Amino acid sequence: MWERSKRPLSAAALVGAFVLLSAAPAFAHESRKLGHLEMEVGWGTEPAFAGEVNSVQVLLVHDGQPVVDLGDTLDVEVAFGDTTMPLTLEPFFGEGEGTPGDYRAWLIPTSAGQYTFHLSGTIDGENVDETFTSGPNTFDDVESPQSVEFPDQQPTSGDLAARLDRVEPRLASAIGDARADAQAAADDASSAKTFGLIGILVGLIGLVVAVVALVSTRRTKAS
Repeated sequence: MWERSKRPLSAAALVGAFVLLSAAPAFAHESRKLGHLEMEVGWGTEPAFAGEVNSVQVLLVHDGQPVVDLGDTLDVEVAFGDTTMPLTLEPFFGEGEGTPGDYRAWLIPTSAGQYTFHLSGTIDGENVDETFTSGPNTFDDVESPQSVEFPDQQPTSGDLAARLDRVEPRLASAIGDARADAQAAADDASSAKTFGLIGILVGLIGLVVAVVALVSTRRTKAS
């Protein structure tokens, strides 16, 4: 979404990024220091709502300078319960826009609750294997959008999926019963057709016997 700037960063941009990561953040992110590396991790958009586009935001400073050449040396994985998904980090700055050292991995969190971000790899030679979990002392859990919807509250995709999970077994059972009833009706119709054909055949045999008997009687009288 953003391309890395190919022009030297201004001193003001470097100072601004350093202040951003050194001072207490106005947003809910978790800060850590690994050797000469400083990082802050959290949601790119806060508060984070289920069903809306968001991102894992990673702010990086190494030796007092924003990291602007991360490349593909850092992997990020997001987890919700037992479900995990790898994401791709990309710079959210360039050509004089954004804040140097700001990287994002985009996703749409579909369920409200606690999320975990796992970062692994290297940053300017510093080994990274860190896990960040949302909570009251780190960054915000994902919230249901119903808390701010007005005037009508709409079900989230997670709510719809849960409802579908509840309805699906009953729907499958109903379909199974309908198929069984249809097969029974088809069997009954087939049986009725068979009996009808037998009745017709018996009637024809009786008719032939009657005709033969009549002809024989007439011949006898004629003799």
